[in-house]
Amino acid sequence: MKRVYLDNAATTPLDAAVIAEMTNVMENYFGNPSAIHALGREVRTLVEKARKTVANLLGASPSEIFFTSGGTEADNTAIRCGISAYGIKHAITSKIEHHAVEHTLNMMLKNGEIEKLSFVNIDEKGNVDYAHLEELLQNNERTFVSLMHANNELGTLTDMIKVGDICEKYNAIYHADTVQTMGHYVHNVRELKAHFIVCAAHKLHGPKGVGFLYVNSNIKIPPMIYGGAQERNMRGGTENVYGIVGLAKALEIAYAEMEQHQNHIQGLKDYLKEALVAEIPGIAFNGETDADKSLYTVLNVSFPEMDMADMLLFNLDINGICASGGSACSSGSNIGSHVLNGIKADPNRPSVRFSFSKFTTKEELDYVIEKVKMVVKQNALA
Repeated sequence: MKRVYLDNAATTPLDAAVIAEMTNVMENYFGNPSAIHALGREVRTLVEKARKTVANLLGASPSEIFFTSGGTEADNTAIRCGISAYGIKHAITSKIEHHAVEHTLNMMLKNGEIEKLSFVNIDEKGNVDYAHLEELLQNNERTFVSLMHANNELGTLTDMIKVGDICEKYNAIYHADTVQTMGHYVHNVRELKAHFIVCAAHKLHGPKGVGFLYVNSNIKIPPMIYGGAQERNMRGGTENVYGIVGLAKALEIAYAEMEQHQNHIQGLKDYLKEALVAEIPGIAFNGETDADKSLYTVLNVSFPEMDMADMLLFNLDINGICASGGSACSSGSNIGSHVLNGIKADPNRPSVRFSFSKFTTKEELDYVIEKVKMVVKQNALA
């Protein structure tokens, strides 16, 4: 059976060049990077070379890059340690953030680590109300703002420059969850004014289980994980050397080929969108879909009401189509997508997130269009 993978917002296949880079390290370098002997030093060199590669791509200093186990740990470190370091009692976020942000802030509120948690208004497409954000910041207390660059389910983009300018005006600390956009857009940290941005390597054809946190040099935070002097005393635990090397290689490739892949993937997204509109009456889309307002790798489709709507993803799967009904991190949940709830999407319309990569082809989308038409027709309301 033909199988088409359209769940790249959940994870991406490894790039062959990344596999080769990691394999070389696995086969030839085994020393502990904290060891002072020759075998340890040569592995330490690999880690620091990777750090410098990442920093150069972001316009950062290597001292501002800290390797983590992925995006969730990076988000948690930024939020928990950033709030703790500055005694912040008020945090602002939105109701459509990833659970790594939402659950962390809710836990801190429940535990009394913050006293107030505000939610900036968003519209039916998932756009942030910047005027409301400014209203929420008009007080005399230092505030922590956490807003993602692109929503992982909708694809709707938030203007990081605008948020950074507003936060700077009110001396707020700004954390941007950039997991979905790292490697897909240029992130120049000297222009963004974000104090924290994050990466998960497996979202850009790198390995799972590794990421990084950028911490602006003007911000000083304590570690979240204690137990060793690794990452300049900021994260205890022996470094995931193979993963770190793979992350740097994946990001290097992403930046080198970015424009080419943007054009390719945006073309595929537009093609699928136009075909679904032409072939399925009543089709609609959740979130923004215009190129300047939406992450080009994500298309969230709102299907017409149908029989057995809860079986839509299963029916696509048995036809060889791998997609998602929302964030992969909440798969198996029976409470529905908090993102779709947050934009007040019609609960009677099943939604599917199709997400693309540089490896996706037009021929694969033709197959998807054919099978989606068949499934929708089979389950159409009488």
